[in-house]
Amino acid sequence: MAVISSHSRAGVNMARGSRLPRPLLSVYEWQWRGACAEADPHFFFHPEGERGPARRQRDRAAVAICASCPVVEACRDHGLSVREPYGVWGGLTEGDRERLYGGAGHLLVAAVAATA
Repeated sequence: MAVISSHSRAGVNMARGSRLPRPLLSVYEWQWRGACAEADPHFFFHPEGERGPARRQRDRAAVAICASCPVVEACRDHGLSVREPYGVWGGLTEGDRERLYGGAGHLLVAAVAATA
């Protein structure tokens, strides 16, 4: 069971750079086939300060787009493995991913794989 911990610098959450795949087209090419490639990025990344019903509605719209995506599993795996701090990745909102990571800031990868 692998454990992924959070990463931040100067109080800003960031994807764990050491966990990012090498910058090769073959590693990221799944992104070109994503249902989100033609969608408005606004659905996937909230504006600063967005809360309540507006945020839930936007998240639901993004998750609905992900539901028909042919690469949803690759996207979810990426979002979880590099611990993307912002946006909807593979049908998981920021809150969904935080719940999967657990209160201690760790993710049990095997447990996530079982839910996919």
